Amino acid sequence: MGVLNWLAPNVDQYILSTAGEQKVVEVRKHWAASAWPAVRLVLGVVIFVSAFAYQAPVYYVFVVIGLVLGLQALWRILEEYRDRFVITNQRVFRVHGVLAVQRASVPLLRILDITVRKSVIGRWLNYGDFVFESAAQVQGLNVITFVKDIDQREDVLRMVMLGEIPQPVVTAEEDDGT
Repeated sequence: MGVLNWLAPNVDQYILSTAGEQKVVEVRKHWAASAWPAVRLVLGVVIFVSAFAYQAPVYYVFVVIGLVLGLQALWRILEEYRDRFVITNQRVFRVHGVLAVQRASVPLLRILDITVRKSVIGRWLNYGDFVFESAAQVQGLNVITFVKDIDQREDVLRMVMLGEIPQPVVTAEEDDGT
């Protein structure tokens, strides 16, 4: 997991621990967000490998198409992996981006309305989208897509907004066994 840790956005560095802020939950994207890019990656690899069965002009076309398709799919998978939504006891924020990192945050007191959207596939696979309405204009935090276990995340967010800070939520992939 060394490469994945290196690629992770390390959201803990944005927690204002000197101001008493505590991370309640860090939400990673659901695997369905990377499903279509994974299909494109496999298709790109198949096209790239099949290029070796052809002669010069077709070979080069297949190599280029396979590489472009595969690299674009890898980039998209990395974008989805690095997109994190964090709920703290004082605010919610989102960190995303591959080379350049973008952060958006909203204090909990400025969130006026939370809408949860779940498509049919989202209901089957247990993910959905958060739509926030805040006292400010539309910003980088108004729609958060592919939130896994969205009902649980909404409950945690509402508890934090009411001042009831739950214990930090540890998901199965973050659990180190202790």
